[in-house]
Amino acid sequence: MGSFEAPMRMQSSALLETSCGYLLQELQIIWDEVGEDQYEREKVLLDLEQECLEVYRRKVDSANISRARLHQQLAESEAEFTHLLLSLGERSLPGRPEKKTGSLKDQLDSITPALREMQLRKEERLNQFRTVQGQIQRISAEIAGQSEYDDSALSIVINENDLSLKKLEEFQNELQRLHNEKNDRLQRVDRYINKIHNLSAILGTESSTIVTKVHPSLNELSGLSRNISDSILAKLRGTVESLEEEKTKRLEKLHHLGKALTNLWNLMDTPDKDRRKFSHVTNLLSISPAEVSNPGSLTAHMIQQAEAEVERLDQLKASKMKELFLKKQIELEEICKRTHMEIPSRSEMDNIINLINNGEIDYADLLMSMDEQISRATEEASSRQVIMEKVEKWMLAREEERWLEEYNRDENRYSVSRGAHKNLKRAERARITVNKIPALVDLLMAKTKDWEEERKKVFLYDEVPLLAMLEEYNLLRQEKEEEKQRQREMKKMQNQVVQQENLFRSRPGTSNRRILPGGFSNAIPVTRRLSLRIEQLESNSINTDSESISFITQEKKAHRSKIVSRPHLASHLRDETASVVSSFSGIDI
Repeated sequence: MGSFEAPMRMQSSALLETSCGYLLQELQIIWDEVGEDQYEREKVLLDLEQECLEVYRRKVDSANISRARLHQQLAESEAEFTHLLLSLGERSLPGRPEKKTGSLKDQLDSITPALREMQLRKEERLNQFRTVQGQIQRISAEIAGQSEYDDSALSIVINENDLSLKKLEEFQNELQRLHNEKNDRLQRVDRYINKIHNLSAILGTESSTIVTKVHPSLNELSGLSRNISDSILAKLRGTVESLEEEKTKRLEKLHHLGKALTNLWNLMDTPDKDRRKFSHVTNLLSISPAEVSNPGSLTAHMIQQAEAEVERLDQLKASKMKELFLKKQIELEEICKRTHMEIPSRSEMDNIINLINNGEIDYADLLMSMDEQISRATEEASSRQVIMEKVEKWMLAREEERWLEEYNRDENRYSVSRGAHKNLKRAERARITVNKIPALVDLLMAKTKDWEEERKKVFLYDEVPLLAMLEEYNLLRQEKEEEKQRQREMKKMQNQVVQQENLFRSRPGTSNRRILPGGFSNAIPVTRRLSLRIEQLESNSINTDSESISFITQEKKAHRSKIVSRPHLASHLRDETASVVSSFSGIDI
C-alpha cells in the first residue's frame, strides 16, 4: 500500500508543478503584453507565494485537526470500551484487536464493532437492571401500602458504573426476598381474613363488613389488589384479637348463664323436656374458647335467649324457694316436735321469708344451711332417742301414778260395782309401775348427764332442761311422801282422840255429867279442827299433784329461771340457750 501512495504523491506534485508553470508562463505573456513593470511582477509573485503558503497552512492545520480528532475518537472509544468492560464486569471481549497497528482510521475501524457490541450489552444489561429494580420498587410500594402504584411514575436510578452480573444478582436476590415477603404477607392476610370469617360465623356477625372496615382492598368484590402493608396487618391482627376477646367474653357469659340455668333447674326440679331447649348453652360449660368452632355457637341472639330464660326463672325462683324453704322448715319443725327439741323462732322464719321476697339472700346457701340444720336436728334426734324412750316410759309411769293417787282417794273403790275388779287389777299393775319410777328417774338422770357431758350442752325437753324436770319431780315426790307421812300421823292422832272420847263416854253418868259441860264442849272443836286439817292436807295434796301435772305446759319459764339460779346448772343452761338460739340464726344470708 505504501508503494502505491508514493507514485500518487509524485504524480500530484508533478501535476501541480506543470499547472503552476503553465499559469506562470501565461501570466508572463500577459505581463509582457501589458508591459507590467518588474516591481509589480515581483510583488504579484510574492503575493501568489504567500497565498499558496496560506492555503497549504490551512490544509495542514485542517489535517492536524482531523488527526487530533481521530486520536481523540480512538482514545474515547478505547476509554469507553474499557469503561464498559469494567462496568459490565467483564475482563475482555473476543474480537477486540489486542495490538494497535495501522493508521488511526484503521485502528478506529477495528475497535468500533467491539465498542458497538459492548454498548449493546450495556443496553441489554440496563434493561435487565430496569426490570429488576422496577419490580423491586413496585413490590416495595405494595408492601408499603401503595396498592395503586403507577408504573409511569417510576423513577428508577441505575448506577451505570456498576452493571456487573454480581450486582444484577444482588438485585435479583432482593427481588426474590421481596417476592417471598409479599407472598408471606398475602398468606398472613388470607389467614387473618379466614379467621375473621370463622369468628364472625361463630359470633353471628357479618365478616365482609368487618373486613371492608379494615381496608376496602381486602374485600374480594372491590377488585383492588390487596393492601399488605404493616399497618393493615396490624389492623387485621387487632381485629382478630378483638374478635377472639369477644368470643371469650361471650363464652364466659354463656358459661355463667349455663351455670345459672343448671342451678335454677336443680333448685326447681325442672323437667328434662324444658332443659333440652337450652342444651346448646349447657353443653358449652365444659368447652374452652379454642374448642368452639361451630357457626352460630356464640351469637348475640343465643345470649339474649339465655338471659331471658335466666330472668324468667329468677322470677319463679323466689316463690319456688319460698315453697322449698317452708317445706324444709316444716320438716325441721316436725323433727323438733317429734323429739321435743326447741323449734326455731317464728320471727327468724319471717325475717328469712322477707329476705326471700326482696331477693336479698343466696338461695343455694339458704337451702344448704337448712339441709345442714335438718341433718344436725336428725343427728341430735338420733342421739336423744334412748333418752326420749325413757322419758316416754317416765311420762306413762307418771300417768299411772296420778291415776293410782286418784284411785286411792276414791272411798268407793272396794264397793261392788261394774268394772271394780278391772280397776283393782290396774291398781296392782300401777303400783308395780310406780315402784319402778325412782330407778327409772335415776337411770334417766344418769343418761341425761352423760349426754350433756358428751355434747357439752343442756338436754332440753320442750325448751325446759330435762334434769330440772327430773329434779323437780323428785322434790315433788319427796314432798308427797312427807305429806303422806304427816297425814298418817294426823290420822293416828285422830284415832287417839277418838279412843279417848270413847273412854270418856264409857264412864258413869255422874262423871259424864260433870265433864260434859266443859270437856265435851271442848272436845268437839278439837275433833272438828283435826278433821279440817286433814281435809286441808288432802286438798293440798290434790293441788300439789295438779301442779305437778301442769308443770311442763304452764310453768316452763319459772322452772327454767329456778334451775338457772342453781350453780351446777347455770353454765349448762347458758350454753344450751346460746346453741338453741343460734342453731337457726346461723344461716348464711
